[in-house]
Amino acid sequence: MSLRLTPTTTPDTQFFWDALQEHRLVIQRCTGCGALRHPPRPMCPQCNSLQFEAVESSGHGAVFSFVMPRHPEFPGLDNPEIVAIVELDEGTRLVTNLVDVEPAQVSIGMRVAVRFVEFDGGLVLPQFAPEALA
Repeated sequence: MSLRLTPTTTPDTQFFWDALQEHRLVIQRCTGCGALRHPPRPMCPQCNSLQFEAVESSGHGAVFSFVMPRHPEFPGLDNPEIVAIVELDEGTRLVTNLVDVEPAQVSIGMRVAVRFVEFDGGLVLPQFAPEALA
């Protein structure tokens, strides 16, 4: 385990963070129109409904985009850190980190699977590794 800054939680995002503690990746789905949305928010951008449910993701997807920020080393972050947008098989996207892969091996469209990484203080974050390692 290592140190990581704790994300801010709100009543609208609490369900997401609670599920991660159970090593489950959930997505917010509007009960009015069925649209998936992430990050979680109080109102559906499609139909303006305030009602939603949490549906469990398969945890599989593909790298949509990625960057390797170059900044001074910061405690708790791997260097080099690979920040990615993963398009989940369910169709929504998630900003995350890629793990267990060398930067030169990452490519757009690469299949990945979720890894629940635990940090000091009980924080659990979804990070993604090549699907072949899952």
